[in-house]
Amino acid sequence: QLQLVESGGGLVQPGGSLRLSCAASGFTLDYYAIGWFRQAPGKEREGVSCISSSGGSTKYADSVKGRFTISRDNAKNTVYLQMNRLKPEDTAIYYCAAIRSPQAMCVVYRYDYWGQGTQVTVSS
Repeated sequence: QLQLVESGGGLVQPGGSLRLSCAASGFTLDYYAIGWFRQAPGKEREGVSCISSSGGSTKYADSVKGRFTISRDNAKNTVYLQMNRLKPEDTAIYYCAAIRSPQAMCVVYRYDYWGQGTQVTVSS
């Protein structure tokens, strides 16, 4: 059974950092592009960052450029999202998703497999 599991969310003060992990089971991520998405209460799900299957190409939403870094370790079948200088507006449920494609793309409806999400709350 194909499964994605996010971890690493939590409560952090503004300016703090968190690292989210997305671990895959039941399939290898080698052939899958991965995206991180988030959804805040009352808002649509939006793309945060995406990475190609090889890791050679990455994309970021303008709101997180320079603060977030996406990476992947295919040997560990895991993708990461390092989030620095967090802001209250980053508060949301963060989801990882996979699509069998080499290209990095941050388009919600293109993704086939989704994790259950992890809550990130940035507050003092």
